[in-house]
Amino acid sequence: MTDADKINILIKEGEGLTVEFKERFSARIDEDIVAFANTKGGVILLGVRDDRTISGEKLTNDLKARINSVARNCNPPVQVKIKQFQNVIAIEVPQGEEKPYNCSSGYFRRLDGTTQKMTNHELRIMFQEHEATPFEEKVNKDVTWDDISKEKIQGFLKEADVSIRKIVPRDILTSLSIARDERITNAGVLFFAKNPRKFILQSQMTLIAFKGRDRVHIYDRQDVQDDLLTQFNAAVFFLMKHLNRRSEIKGINRKDIYEIPFEALREAIANAIIHRDYSMRGTSLMVEVYDDRVEIINPGVFPGAKKKDFGKISVRRNEHIADLFFRMDKVERAGTGIRRMKEAMVTAELPTPHIRQTDFYTITFKRPVETGAEKGVESWEKKLGGKGAEYTTQKTTQKTTQKTTQKILEAIAKKSDITQKELAAVIGITEDGVKYHITRLRKKGVLKRIGPDKGGHWEIVDV
Repeated sequence: MTDADKINILIKEGEGLTVEFKERFSARIDEDIVAFANTKGGVILLGVRDDRTISGEKLTNDLKARINSVARNCNPPVQVKIKQFQNVIAIEVPQGEEKPYNCSSGYFRRLDGTTQKMTNHELRIMFQEHEATPFEEKVNKDVTWDDISKEKIQGFLKEADVSIRKIVPRDILTSLSIARDERITNAGVLFFAKNPRKFILQSQMTLIAFKGRDRVHIYDRQDVQDDLLTQFNAAVFFLMKHLNRRSEIKGINRKDIYEIPFEALREAIANAIIHRDYSMRGTSLMVEVYDDRVEIINPGVFPGAKKKDFGKISVRRNEHIADLFFRMDKVERAGTGIRRMKEAMVTAELPTPHIRQTDFYTITFKRPVETGAEKGVESWEKKLGGKGAEYTTQKTTQKTTQKTTQKILEAIAKKSDITQKELAAVIGITEDGVKYHITRLRKKGVLKRIGPDKGGHWEIVDV
């Protein structure tokens, strides 16, 4: 495969952990250069738009000198390689050996497909320990290209919405930075090996449903010993099988609503897979369903991060695995996962997830009501009666919902034409959360919309 072919594959795959598109040169590429040097290295493609179309950029002697000058002015200086491929310029940035690197604008790092500025707190956490080569980046010497599944690569490309006619495993894994020097890293094995557990024994997930609230009586169990995408999908289907749900019909469409918001559960499963310590032998990622809760237990702790940091900063153990999940749109933007889980639970009027960290990282989601006959509490399914009736949640959650509603009404009182996007920014929740609360207020007759969505305004009704 020629270098030009490699560039074409990178463009088709889109931006990610190690790839950045720039329509034209700007001196601000120093931020991307230090971000790549501080993370896993990467390539900046000049002359490519964010939508993967080529705008074109020509490498002149003057432009080459300007790029080299920007890289040399980083601290420490970064040695880059600059090449022209048809109408695209490739700036190759190596992973730095003298981290941390900074430029005139500060310290930056690469997260998913974006360059982000680090706070002083993040900087201390990220570099307080000079970590050896992470497990996911280590070359697995026992694996050959015959052990890699084309079908799994095709499945990944489909999930990532990437169309590549001819699948050459060596080219795809190299472009994704999970193979180097003709050898496959552990991240490549975990995602694309025909039998990952043959090479990494702890590559497994255990799904268990218990009868009651204790780890005693098992009535369903599934051990998933396959690639990470298969593990993710298996966990999602297992929870769909064991959680109660009701249906809402709007027009001709039917929507299943689970007792715990599924967007929160999916985010939690993906985060557990991404942050797991795969070097811990004899462990398994656990998803456990009880009568009163769901627990996701992840081997290993977040490197350097404390509980108070969860949801505020993103410190990742497995950058490449995270990049692959981001490309498949299985996780939200870095650093927002825990916050979004909490918002989804509050919107559903449920307690926010409880996080516990020891040698394992555990996140617990409370189910809406206790099941069984104790204290005469009916099951969620029976209480709803299949008709979508409201169910009671803890008083703390009700208070949180009331506070959010009050903030929305106060914001509308100050600015009647405020948009849902603006409300989300003011209150600090997602647009979906704002939409949920506004819908409730309109149904109760507290809020009216006057005029069209664009150009109209809100009116608070005295009741």
